[in-house]
Amino acid sequence: MDRPRFTDHLEAIKFICKDFWSELFKKQIDNLKTNHRGTFVLQDNKFRWLARMSIDPSTENVSPVEDITSPTAESKAAQAMSMHLYFPCGIIRGALSNLGIPCAVSADISNLPACSFVVRIKA
Repeated sequence: MDRPRFTDHLEAIKFICKDFWSELFKKQIDNLKTNHRGTFVLQDNKFRWLARMSIDPSTENVSPVEDITSPTAESKAAQAMSMHLYFPCGIIRGALSNLGIPCAVSADISNLPACSFVVRIKA
């Protein structure tokens, strides 16, 4: 309330990376990249919600014959971890929406507990 309105998208994203993220996760975003055409990548190298997760391939479902269509234990684990990122994606999208910036947010897990949030501003 004490601040003036943001003049461009980059200022709003910087606010999300510094102030907003600090309030939520007690740390700032580790890296911010942009192509200056409406796409921003916010990288958190130690995302708290993924800090205690690991990929544990189960040996129960291993069959002697490999089936290409059946998901592996590793892909199931990656899918389960990505489900934990729907909520923070929604938080980022909602915060930007309330700042008057319509966008789409997706997440990518590179290596645990690091993750990247890709913000695409809608024209």
